[in-house]
Amino acid sequence: MSASPTGRIYVLRHGETEWSRAGRHTSRTDLPLTDAGREAARSAGRLLMTLRGEDAPRPAVWTSPRRRATETARLAGLEPDAVREDLVEWDYGAYEGRTTPEIREDEPGWTVWTHPSPGGETAPEVAARLDQVLVDAERVLPERDLVLVGHGHAGRVLVARYLGLDAPAGVGFAFDAASVTVLGHERGEPRIDLLNAPAGLLEAPPPPAERWPDR
Repeated sequence: MSASPTGRIYVLRHGETEWSRAGRHTSRTDLPLTDAGREAARSAGRLLMTLRGEDAPRPAVWTSPRRRATETARLAGLEPDAVREDLVEWDYGAYEGRTTPEIREDEPGWTVWTHPSPGGETAPEVAARLDQVLVDAERVLPERDLVLVGHGHAGRVLVARYLGLDAPAGVGFAFDAASVTVLGHERGEPRIDLLNAPAGLLEAPPPPAERWPDR
């Protein structure tokens, strides 16, 4: 990542929960992390420290109020400066707790990106609240980095909006549990410096050396 006097946004998705592991859409339901999710949150904290540098000034930290996000922040060694309701997950309405295959039994071809969620949020509504997060971030970044701790679909919308894209473009960005994404800039233009880096990226042992096959 290139050096710059302006800070970057580090987006950390919460660690695994029982519902995220099962593919069940989770917005308002306030679930704790699994054991694997807690360990991944600790690893994500170490990854953030490595990416930013151990001597980097303390970042600003904003988190969703959901337990899975605040627990991830704590285990990652982050002290929130603000708990923001506008960082919560996409509200799935009547589809809360259901998997995509279950929803498609009633609505063939359904995705959150292309179809409504009865009683939940629309894509423009999610985009509008995350736009406000980005507006507020502009006041922080001239002084220091910003870490956002949140959720999967909402995080993907935030990346899309950072790049000036409509919310459904978020379908093109992977955003796994406890992953880290870094939003930077190229001479003032927004860019993705790192996308969906797994929490244990720097902790896995290197693969054994393999020789290219003879030609």
